[in-house]
Amino acid sequence: MNEKIEKLKKQYHDIPIPDELDDIIAQALASHPRKKKSYIWPSAIAAAAVIFIMTVNVSPDAANAMAKIPVLGKVVEVITFDELKQEEKHSRIDVKTPSISGLQNKGLQTSLNEKYVKKNEQLYEQFKKEMETLQKGDKGNVAVSSGYDIMTDTDDLLVVHRYVEESRASTSSVNQYDTIDKKHEVLITLPSLFKDKSYIKVISENIKQQMKDQMKDQMKHEEGKIYWLTEEDMDPFKQIDENQSFYITRNHKLRIVFDKYEVAPGYMGNIEFEIPTDVISNLLVGKRYIH
Repeated sequence: MNEKIEKLKKQYHDIPIPDELDDIIAQALASHPRKKKSYIWPSAIAAAAVIFIMTVNVSPDAANAMAKIPVLGKVVEVITFDELKQEEKHSRIDVKTPSISGLQNKGLQTSLNEKYVKKNEQLYEQFKKEMETLQKGDKGNVAVSSGYDIMTDTDDLLVVHRYVEESRASTSSVNQYDTIDKKHEVLITLPSLFKDKSYIKVISENIKQQMKDQMKDQMKHEEGKIYWLTEEDMDPFKQIDENQSFYITRNHKLRIVFDKYEVAPGYMGNIEFEIPTDVISNLLVGKRYIH
């Protein structure tokens, strides 16, 4: 038994280290400045993970070399392209930019990644302008936060959720979802799921009923829930937009999303409604995504 163990240990130590690995580590160390810049990486991440993430961010060639290392295999489909943090006086900005990789449809992949970068660039430029105004004597605090998470990741679907939260005199939030068919490599829109526009009315009526049921039952289960439904409200909910925010869950259910203040008071935050499949089944183009 001891001989077998020693033999295994020798085989382990004799495993050749890929040449690419030295290049990757060297590039990461050379590219990472000693002085802290605006791009800040969480200190709690293990050293190996930091090297991996920063190398992918800095050099596409290094990312390709990393993919060739058998132990690591394919680069993950969604990574953090970069993270920007900056604080000035009582104002701050913290934005994370996602990047999708691995799609054969490079047109779709590039358009999505460019959209993510452009949006965060706009947030940062707006933040800089506001900082210049505040430095001239205007009072106020600004807080901007943007990030992402993966809502669904199955063999068929990938849903990337991006959010922006901004705080000035009041707070606001915007949520956007990109739902990708991973097998056919196309972006799924809400209209593309249905035969015609009749889904707008059907889904809207179902959401109104869910709102009424929740408010009616709030004394038992949903205390404090309020939705803007009646004409007495300033801006009552009438129907969803043709391209209302949505995503498809891993259980193949459709969820409609409303931003803060869109259909309810701000303290309710962002609101989601799952639409029963039997309500929309006759309207769907097919049952590939929702069933």
